[in-house]
Amino acid sequence: MRLFLAIELDDAVKNQLCTAMDTLRANARSGNFTRRENLHLTLVFLGEQTRLDAIKAAMEEAAGPAFSLTLAGVGKFCREGGDIWWCGIEKSPTLTALYASLCASLRKRGFPVEAREYRPHLTLGRQVLIQPGFDEKAFAATIPPAAVKVQAVSLMQSLRVNGRLLYKCLYRTGLQDGGAL
Repeated sequence: MRLFLAIELDDAVKNQLCTAMDTLRANARSGNFTRRENLHLTLVFLGEQTRLDAIKAAMEEAAGPAFSLTLAGVGKFCREGGDIWWCGIEKSPTLTALYASLCASLRKRGFPVEAREYRPHLTLGRQVLIQPGFDEKAFAATIPPAAVKVQAVSLMQSLRVNGRLLYKCLYRTGLQDGGAL
C-alpha cells in the first residue's frame, strides 16, 4: 500500500483553496489541479508499506498537543513541463515539533524517512502552465490568511480508482487536548 501521514482539512479551508484553484485554472493553459476531496497537508510520505500496526504505534507515540496553523501565501516550484502551485503555511514550532516527533518514531521502527528540511505546503496544482500576463501577486492576495485547527494526524492510502487519484484514511490518531486552538 502506498501510504503517507497527513493533516486533513475542514470544509471551510477546502472551499477557500478551491476558490483559489478556480482562479488558477481559469488562467492556465493546462494543469492537473488537486481535487477538493484530496486537499490535505502531507506530514511524512511513507511510500509502499505493509506494517500498519508499526505506523499506528509511531503515530500514537508522536501525538503531541492540538494546535492551529495559518495558511499564508502562494508560491510555485518551477518545473520543466509545468509548475507545482501551492498555498503556504506560516512557520509553526508546534507543526515542526510534530513532524520531528513523527519522523523519530517512524525511524525507531525501521521506516526510511526523508532527511531533507520539511517545507509544509498545500498543493493546488501540478504541471500548471500559466497564460502570459497572469498577475501572480494579485493571485496571492486572493487567499487571505486562514486558521486550520489541527486535532488529529491521519494515515492515508493513495489509490488509483478508475484512473482517478483517491486518498483514503486508514487510521486517525487524535492530538492531545490543551494545545492552542
